[in-house]
Amino acid sequence: MSELHYPEDLRYTSDHEWISERGEGVVRVGITAYAQDALGDVVYVSLPAVGDTLAAGDSCGEVESTKSVSDIYAPLAGEVTAANEQLDSTPELINTDSYGEGWMYEMRVDDQGALDDLLDVEAYRDHLD
Repeated sequence: MSELHYPEDLRYTSDHEWISERGEGVVRVGITAYAQDALGDVVYVSLPAVGDTLAAGDSCGEVESTKSVSDIYAPLAGEVTAANEQLDSTPELINTDSYGEGWMYEMRVDDQGALDDLLDVEAYRDHLD
């Protein structure tokens, strides 16, 4: 099996989401290489709508693959500011570029300090072991 990649500049959750700081209190959220690998071929994605207010831990969407349907969880509390509309027509971007074109949504977080409570790359790798 090929080695899965986990960028060092991201934060992670135990639910296999990654979080990237975009500036001005906005973060981008997607699922990790581990998650997309476990799911298999992604065929459909349901994302939160712009303007949705999420609490940390809320189920806010779904990823459907040839194997299963999995919930997407909000890693932080805040308001959704963008959703990746490319995934409507090309959900397989999650498999081919989970940290780039396969991002899911962006949100303005209520508490910037909450980012510090998320896992860094080492803690996420330990979680996987």
